[in-house]
Amino acid sequence: MNYFSYFSENEYTFIRRRGKHLLLSPIDWALIESWKERGVPLHVALRGIEHALDSHEAKKRKRTVKSLLYCQEEVEAQYAEWLESRVGAAAEAVKDAEEKSPFPRDVVLAYLARSHDQLTKAYESRRSKQDDLAIALARAITLHSEITEDYSTATAPDPRKLEASLTGIDRMLDDAIRIAGSVEELKAVAAEIDAQLKPYKRQMDKATFSQTRENLLRKRLRDRIGIPRLSLFYL
Repeated sequence: MNYFSYFSENEYTFIRRRGKHLLLSPIDWALIESWKERGVPLHVALRGIEHALDSHEAKKRKRTVKSLLYCQEEVEAQYAEWLESRVGAAAEAVKDAEEKSPFPRDVVLAYLARSHDQLTKAYESRRSKQDDLAIALARAITLHSEITEDYSTATAPDPRKLEASLTGIDRMLDDAIRIAGSVEELKAVAAEIDAQLKPYKRQMDKATFSQTRENLLRKRLRDRIGIPRLSLFYL
């Protein structure tokens, strides 16, 4: 991950999650530079940004986030936890943790390898278009490689942190897929899903129906393009 990419990826993630375009301030750029100079891994910084904005959305605050400084505390917390995962731990404690984990390291790494291959194939089939989706796939491959390397070398890997990072990449890809699809295509897929869910609509509350519909729409759009879902839920 080169110097420019570190800055641009942080900027891209913050603006994408914020929902409205906003030029970063000199203070925001200085903050990113401090993360870079201190050795905060890109995927850790992005995970912190995602988590901070998730918390903001959950609180349903009316005020919008206008500065990356809002995410600083969470990025620092994520970085501190990452540092703890890298330090030496008692061999027996690490072994015990891995035995109790529902996600053994070798199984997770095999899953990450398969996902990476699928992402690469999706990118190769899309690369010639050089559209937003092709760019997003290239970003996803780079971040996925960094996350995989980090997980494979951690003294005490945390599947929850891995899942949070993978969810961030999934969100980025979902947004890019929506942008890449034509209005007609999106309407056609939505109509198919609405017809599929119609018999069950009365049995579901509004929130559950809306979330189910959204999940099916994302799945259908991804399947059409051949982009895998990265969450450990699909392991």
